[in-house]
Amino acid sequence: MQRKYILPLFLLIQILILQIMPYFPEFIERFYSNGLYGFISKFSRKILGKIPLSVGDIIYGIVIFYILKSIWKSRKLLKTEWKELVLKALSILSVAYFLFHFLWAMNYYREPLFEKMKIERDYSDADLLSFTKKLIEKTNEIQAQITKNDSLKVVFPYSQRQVFEMNLNGYKTLSNQHPFFQYTNLSIKKSLFSLPLTYMGFGGYLNPFTNEAQVNYLMPMYNSPTTSCHEMAHQMGFASESECNFIGFMASVKNDNLYFQYSGYSFALRYCLGNWQIRDEKVFDELLKTVHPGILKNYKESEDFWKQYDTFIDKGFHVFYDNFLKMNKQKDGMESYSKFVNLMVNYYKGKEF
Repeated sequence: MQRKYILPLFLLIQILILQIMPYFPEFIERFYSNGLYGFISKFSRKILGKIPLSVGDIIYGIVIFYILKSIWKSRKLLKTEWKELVLKALSILSVAYFLFHFLWAMNYYREPLFEKMKIERDYSDADLLSFTKKLIEKTNEIQAQITKNDSLKVVFPYSQRQVFEMNLNGYKTLSNQHPFFQYTNLSIKKSLFSLPLTYMGFGGYLNPFTNEAQVNYLMPMYNSPTTSCHEMAHQMGFASESECNFIGFMASVKNDNLYFQYSGYSFALRYCLGNWQIRDEKVFDELLKTVHPGILKNYKESEDFWKQYDTFIDKGFHVFYDNFLKMNKQKDGMESYSKFVNLMVNYYKGKEF
């Protein structure tokens, strides 16, 4: 076989192997997520965490420039040497696909958090209503403690760097209850691509090749603790968006800082209210009347921020990412972000905040 066919063939073999992986979650959980990946992740974070700039973003920038340059240079060859160009592109894709899964994405096939934490999957309307009311009470309480006025929005007093470092407090408390949420070797950065991320409609992302957590520093700061804790959960090997929303919420509310708790509780409340808006408009309206006006002002702040960047770009990327998630065994796609309500409601059933 000629060498030029080896990597494209390897890409096909990888795709076939990955069709088998979902049938062995216990194997992936034990030998990859809690084995090989643990070493890869900690090593990457220990080395790159000391560098203030996002190495992953710089690499992405170089790769994008190289791709555009190659396309420009190859445009005249497309008619005559298109087969060679396709083989070259498939070879590059094959290597990237391997590194993507080897360095992080095998976590898509691990044991679900529902099973790991023995949390039920289903809940009733009564369960959701009870949880939402408790959530409103708690979020109101914290908002009032911070502002001393139920009509004032919370103004976040910390910098992005302070948020990243203070997140460790919440994860330390959380890991005392659940050791598998232990986080070490901080490696979270302000994304150099924050403006493009905003137009795409994302608050952050994990670079799977460098294991750096990236946060969009342009969005309202009160969202930052929960968003960055979400990305840190990805670093620990949790691939599911709903699971990372749940872990990000938990790490925020377990923090001993009121602003971080507010970030977590207000984040969770927004999802629960959104759930009720879809389920029962009348119940939603009644619940909304009990939420402090200051909290609603924070929600309006976020809504206004994202609205000013609302273009066809974010809709296109959401369609792309929706399909990307579905291809990686998250059958609900973008809707999986809201599925963490199941985890929250059932985790706190019979418990107090």
